[in-house]
Amino acid sequence: MAAATHWIATATAQSVLERGGNAFDAAVAGAFVLHVVETHLNGPGGDLTAVFATASDPTPVVLVGQGPAPAGATPEHYRAEGLDLVPGSGALAATVPGAVDAWLLLLRDHGTWELADVLAPAIGYARDGHPVAAGVVRTITAVQGLFRDHWPTSAAQWLPGGTAPAPGDLVRNEALAAVLDRLLDAGDGSGSRTARIDAARSEWAEGFVAEAIDRFVREPHRHASGSDHAGVVRASDLAAFRASYEPAATTEFRGCTIAKTGPWGQGPALLQTLRLLEPLDDALLDPSTSVGAHTIVEAQKLAMADREAFYGDGDVPLDVLLSDAYTDERRALIGERASAELRPGTIAGVERAMPPARTSYSAGEGAGLGEPTVQVARDTERAPVAPVAPVAPVEDRGEPFVAPDGETRGDTCHIDVVDRWGNIVSATPSGGWLQSSPTIPELGFCLGTRLQMTWLEPGTASTLRPGERPRTTLTPTLVLCDGVPVAAVGSPGGDQQDQWQLLFLLRWIVGGYTPQQAIDAPALHTTSFPGSFWPRTWEPAGLVVEDRLGDDVIAELEARGHVVTRAGDWSLGRLTCVTRDPATGVLGAAANPRGAQGYAAGR
Repeated sequence: MAAATHWIATATAQSVLERGGNAFDAAVAGAFVLHVVETHLNGPGGDLTAVFATASDPTPVVLVGQGPAPAGATPEHYRAEGLDLVPGSGALAATVPGAVDAWLLLLRDHGTWELADVLAPAIGYARDGHPVAAGVVRTITAVQGLFRDHWPTSAAQWLPGGTAPAPGDLVRNEALAAVLDRLLDAGDGSGSRTARIDAARSEWAEGFVAEAIDRFVREPHRHASGSDHAGVVRASDLAAFRASYEPAATTEFRGCTIAKTGPWGQGPALLQTLRLLEPLDDALLDPSTSVGAHTIVEAQKLAMADREAFYGDGDVPLDVLLSDAYTDERRALIGERASAELRPGTIAGVERAMPPARTSYSAGEGAGLGEPTVQVARDTERAPVAPVAPVAPVEDRGEPFVAPDGETRGDTCHIDVVDRWGNIVSATPSGGWLQSSPTIPELGFCLGTRLQMTWLEPGTASTLRPGERPRTTLTPTLVLCDGVPVAAVGSPGGDQQDQWQLLFLLRWIVGGYTPQQAIDAPALHTTSFPGSFWPRTWEPAGLVVEDRLGDDVIAELEARGHVVTRAGDWSLGRLTCVTRDPATGVLGAAANPRGAQGYAAGR
């Protein structure tokens, strides 16, 4: 079974399974197609994280395709450029591209197909064209002024004839097809499948791709800050990076094991939330009721506050954050009314600065002086924070948001695959979307913007540090029962990815919903924490809901103090999942109907 956020990627993955490929062959083939057909949500210049298990070893493993900050990406450099935040678009926001090398690593170690066969669908759709999705067209339309005025290489690629394409038009990316061909050519004469894949990896990191990126980003161009800057990614940064594997972070919840990335990503925030909710009555875990939605959201706020305080690519005390004593102490903070405070916990011996918590931001403000700024106390017993007057959310961070300057918040794509043998993978590729930075003409793609998830302020858990990974929002999930994988699930949605996955897990594991019913059910999420995307603002007590939650439930949530934004009936959450019953071997899949683009298939 395969499920992805675009039907062509699902069809590609399923076609590989039908022809004898395993889940890893299928996932990689589908992922390279996602680079072509969901190019407004991911690309070869972006990044990915995945969680997988093999038929021979059910232990969940994390595939790390998140590149680090370049050597030249220092807070001092950005401040010297007149910036107090890493911009939301432009090459200064780029990490070292990690997605392509990670997919090739997974294929080499766990796939069975030749690289040429795996890349054939993506090359075909790039060279021969594919019917462009409406979401891609909306994005191009939103940024066409930026392309015309400041990013001429992007205009040449995405505004053929000077205008945006119409939905369904055939669009081509012959430069990208040529890049993939050259990666294949690098393996000519190699003596084995593994050697051919390694040759492609080396060509990507040390050959023409790295050289083209280095040359191009040295030219200053417009950023989301409204000013022009050159990028700092260099060929040496690409040469120094290779994708890798790590053990998954896990916790137990109602008889299941939930596997996520480590705390260099936001994944453990889901684990913390599940630990907070596990001993509560089932009635408090139903997102469709006012008391359930309130309880769930208040638990999420506590976990996300800890994300801000502790998570990053360093020494994170995850064992303490998931411990019984710490969880019990934090659970006691869940009250009857909505909290409008940012309340991270305290851990003995761990002292880190908190980043600024801004409810609004204007480019060009002094470093760290966004107004109004909410000062956050780390220890609410010693230094309580005065309640903050709720501010109505000005923009829903859950849905795709693309500003005319290329600023993009809260979206990406996802793919899940499980095969007949029990291999299973959940992957969230992202970054390098067409509006991230100017298209590199020789390559047909641009770089990502993941560095916007770091802070320039010193001493925070996620301060910008050369050679370290930004704290990514990419957060796929693997679920195991009795030590055996039973589901792979994930979602686009930036900071909301784990919030929407939490609703799925609660409805599936506790509520008894089928996976498709759990995906279809009304969704909600909180915005009451600093966003990961530029300009890094938050809405105290903010809560975004689908109208289908019901007028009575929404009114009761408002009565509890939540500042509610209605997002429409079918607007929040874009989950996909695949499942496997270890007892019978029966496979399943489900996909999100919102937007009419996700698709699940299998037999």
